[in-house]
Amino acid sequence: MPAKSKAQQMAAGAALAAKRGKRKKSELKGAAKSMVESMDEKQLHDLASTPQKGKPNHVTEPSR
Repeated sequence: MPAKSKAQQMAAGAALAAKRGKRKKSELKGAAKSMVESMDEKQLHDLASTPQKGKPNHVTEPSR
């Protein structure tokens, strides 16, 4: 599952680092904090390895 934005890709990278023990979980904020708890290492790797080229900075959810 590729990341939809640069922000999502970077949050996944931070969560992956915390999952691997290279960063403290207490340092995480926002989406990265929830990602580390709800996703496994393979899912985080797939999101984090998405190239940033051509991705928007942020993607907003459409209003319902």
